Amino acid sequence: MDATPAEPAEGSPGLDAIRSLLIPGERLESTAVQRRLFALTHRRLVLSATSGRLIALQRGLVSGYTVQDVRWQDLREAQLQVGVFGATLTVTADQSNDLAGAGGATRALSFIGLRKDQAQEVYRACQFQEQAWREKRRVRELEELRAKSGGVHLGGMTGMAAAGGEDAPRSPQARLQRAKEMFDQGLLNDAEYEQVKARILGEL
Repeated sequence: MDATPAEPAEGSPGLDAIRSLLIPGERLESTAVQRRLFALTHRRLVLSATSGRLIALQRGLVSGYTVQDVRWQDLREAQLQVGVFGATLTVTADQSNDLAGAGGATRALSFIGLRKDQAQEVYRACQFQEQAWREKRRVRELEELRAKSGGVHLGGMTGMAAAGGEDAPRSPQARLQRAKEMFDQGLLNDAEYEQVKARILGEL
């Protein structure tokens, strides 16, 4: 059984090197190290999930290290394979420099021989970020479609007018309340709800 701590010991060269790469405001969330068994044929690897990206640091044969990173907005898929002696985490990511990831060319990175419990923690972080950014891309695509159609046309606004009937020109408080109800019912997503609120408040 792979009973190791969740991350390298404080003061270890790998963890210190990872921390030196963090930008202001970036948090280290989970770390997985490569088992020595696999490091016999590979330079030993330290893999960390931060609040902004996945960082892989591979130590040199004598000194120094090589760094690869994947921004969460570029992550497309993460897969974890757990074997008898270690785990392999494989991620597929966009090569785009666009803020939200625009698709197109991708790259695949595999990190082998990781300690099992630690690899599972990093994998869970990848899953969470993958789902979060998939939803952000969905909202962005909807916004782009609305912009191409000649402006922002919220389905929620149409629904609010239809629900109001002849009483549609109600007070801002009533309209905000109705928007909140539609949001709670799932008829408006986060972005649509914020736009509805902004429009109503802008009319005051």
